[in-house]
Amino acid sequence: MAKNGVSPTNNTYSMLVDVYGKAGLVREALLWIKHMEEKGISPDTKTYNILLSLYANSGNTDAALCCYRRIRDVGLFPDDVTHKYNVLIKAYGKGKLYDKAVSLFRGMKNHGTWPDGCTYNSLIQMLSGADLVDQARDLMVEMQGMAFKPHCQTFSAVIACYARLSQLSDAVSVYQEMLRAGVKPNEVVYGSLINGFAEYGSLEEALRYFNIMEECGLSANLVVLTSLLKSYCKVGNLEGVKAIYERMQNLEGGLDLVACNSMISLFADLGLVSEAKMAFENLREMGWADGISYVTMMFLYKDVGRIDEAIEIAEEMRLLGLLRDCVSYNKVLVCYATHGQLYECGELIHDMISKKLLPNDGTFKVLFTVLKKGGFPIEAVVQLESSLKEGKPYARQAAITALYSLVGMHDLALKSVQTFIESEVDLDSFAYNVAIYAYGSAGEINKALNTYMKMQDKHLEPDIVTQINMVGCYGKAGMVEGVKRIFTQLRGGEIKPCKSLFKAIIDGYKVCNRKDLAELVSQEMKITFNLEENNEVESKIESENGSDCD
Repeated sequence: MAKNGVSPTNNTYSMLVDVYGKAGLVREALLWIKHMEEKGISPDTKTYNILLSLYANSGNTDAALCCYRRIRDVGLFPDDVTHKYNVLIKAYGKGKLYDKAVSLFRGMKNHGTWPDGCTYNSLIQMLSGADLVDQARDLMVEMQGMAFKPHCQTFSAVIACYARLSQLSDAVSVYQEMLRAGVKPNEVVYGSLINGFAEYGSLEEALRYFNIMEECGLSANLVVLTSLLKSYCKVGNLEGVKAIYERMQNLEGGLDLVACNSMISLFADLGLVSEAKMAFENLREMGWADGISYVTMMFLYKDVGRIDEAIEIAEEMRLLGLLRDCVSYNKVLVCYATHGQLYECGELIHDMISKKLLPNDGTFKVLFTVLKKGGFPIEAVVQLESSLKEGKPYARQAAITALYSLVGMHDLALKSVQTFIESEVDLDSFAYNVAIYAYGSAGEINKALNTYMKMQDKHLEPDIVTQINMVGCYGKAGMVEGVKRIFTQLRGGEIKPCKSLFKAIIDGYKVCNRKDLAELVSQEMKITFNLEENNEVESKIESENGSDCD
């Protein structure tokens, strides 16, 4: 044009703005507007409408509103296209500013524009997608009162939202309203209803809408059949599952991952190990198996006692990078803990933390089980559980440190100890106890003793867990007198009798190669706890006799 001396017009620039904008090159589109102004050609409302639409589609709400205001600033007037928003409404929707979208919709009349069917459809679909279904339903009623007929997609969006929220009676009500309005439901509508009832566990209702759909001449697609498959799975109807599964295989494109995982889950629930394994192997060969597939098989193997195979699945999950959240990590942790692979539990939790995934309640539940399995004193486990429940500072860190120490990951344990033992926060006994245990387990006896002294400097009285951990330290250091001192306190009644402490003293003497003293303590333990048991029996008999006399 330039070579032939043809000057570009407003329409020329508008087209260029539109072309570049639709290609996602908004910056270049703005440069054309700038170039246009430099040539002395003022953008008209049409040009701004194009730009407005581009901003709206990209979800840039602030820029869309700025563009809208610019129209008036330059002396132009918004036209029907400007006010239509569905452009601006779309901009608010993409920005998740739903209240502003509704407010803008309500204020349309003030701009001299009445909402049309397109405006209602856009807003209703937007609100339904955001689960604001009550507002969407009210607008649908209002829309029909204005003699506008909602699109099939609009009815579908509302029905899908109700189904998603398990408000199935409302979903059915909108479906019936759709029929009365003369709008023919499509596969999406029936798919939403079928899926809703499938999730709710109502196979009868899911089948009813499936049959209606087929009677209307609509072919069941993979999504609909998957929903129906889930419904059969929920009620454990194996024959129904097989029939739908075969039908899905005959569809173009074949089965999808959801359907295959549903089959594996059903076989697992019914204890059909070989069938589940076959379905899983087929999925794995196709390269489709995901975290759900692996976890389902892992738990199936675990539940039927085939722990080695469960562990193989767990290891494969780790290698394939399928552990991506706390839930998946926790499931593998359970498997390792069940098999007694405590070191692997420590590795897994470290791996989890390295990936910035914070352990949740489920993680700590398994962690405490691992501590108990590994012989960690029950009193120490209870103390850690209590501190975690009460939300005490560094309770989580202390529990993780205890696990590292227990399984022999001493470098990690000592590094973890530093984060809380050297902090300026006032710590409770549980934290000092874990630190003493960690230092003692790693052979850092001097640090363990210093921590014990620091604890007393903080006016924290040694508790039973402290005594157990200190006996362990004295034993490793060959400090027979230290072990003997605590045993003397226990024997003299200064410390309440505790099986864990007795066992720690026995182990302490054995480490010091004093088997004679270990045997002495062992005999004392038997006498103490036999006496306690006898006293409990006598008290019970006296209590029962007392009630008989009454």
